[in-house]
Amino acid sequence: MRAAALHGGEILVRDDVDDPRPALGQVLVDVKACGICGSDLHFAQHGAEMLALTDRMEGMPDLGIPDVDLGRDVFMGHEFAAEVVEVGPDTVAPAPGTLVTSVPILLTSAGVRPIVYSNDVMGGYAERMLLSAPFLLEVPNGLDARHAALTEPMAVGLHAVNRSGIAAGEGALVLGCGPVGLAVVAALRAAGAGRVVATDYSEARRGIALAMGAHEAVDPRDEEAFAAWRRSGGGRALVVFEAIGVPGVLDDILRRAPMRTRVVVVGVCMQPDTVHPFFGITKELSVQFCFGYDPTEFAEMLRRIADGETDVTPMVTGEVDLDGVAGAFAALADPDEHCKILVVP
Repeated sequence: MRAAALHGGEILVRDDVDDPRPALGQVLVDVKACGICGSDLHFAQHGAEMLALTDRMEGMPDLGIPDVDLGRDVFMGHEFAAEVVEVGPDTVAPAPGTLVTSVPILLTSAGVRPIVYSNDVMGGYAERMLLSAPFLLEVPNGLDARHAALTEPMAVGLHAVNRSGIAAGEGALVLGCGPVGLAVVAALRAAGAGRVVATDYSEARRGIALAMGAHEAVDPRDEEAFAAWRRSGGGRALVVFEAIGVPGVLDDILRRAPMRTRVVVVGVCMQPDTVHPFFGITKELSVQFCFGYDPTEFAEMLRRIADGETDVTPMVTGEVDLDGVAGAFAALADPDEHCKILVVP
């Protein structure tokens, strides 16, 4: 079968990858759509740094996940919807022909394998892949696979909003309107936030933020984010979602935020950063870091998309086949050109 893989910092298409075979508890699926995630773009450029930081991190459970060898093909693609082709032996799973999605985790006889970056586990930038039967969710209501594939990134936004504890009527300032920021905007609107102000330099992404539920979208070159909030927020309690992930942003938030603001960090900053605790202490700010989602949030987001409660259509700005993956990675560097490109093998 064919698959796109990262090798030596470049995306290459392999035409002779062995078809995976489903074992006990697994299903073989045809990939129908897979979103390109910003983390994949970052891994393509800074994979060695990401792996090194992961190795330094303590306090995480040891799941026996093998190291990723950047000298070999690395398979990616964790935002997918797919059709069941074959069910593994002695496995209870949806019948062949069923459209499904799943949290990107594969259970194997050797242990847990994330479907994120791997030399051995196929991701969604391929014609076929394996999924774990216990994690499968059938895509309901005839939902298009292209929209079902966005369950995963949208669940990230839902998790951040859930973790923030924002109450109906409270206000939110979302800094950055990439896919994660937009997922936060949609989840905030569903949570009944009283006022949602989003900021981004990209006119195109500000427009998508409005379509996803922001009450206002501001260009920070025209109006500083917290000035926009003071004008628009109406004195509400504020939760700030940092979805930019570059050095200096968090410290600027601490410096500018109103008293007792809650700050939720969902932008992944890979570089060392400096903050002044004095700002946060003096104003009694709360800072929370969020990552990923849990399976119940994943399932809830699929339901919301399938029921029409959350419209992900505005986020999809392009579609490519496997031969177009490399070009899509390059195109996503321009935020005014694209937001979310889907790979349709």
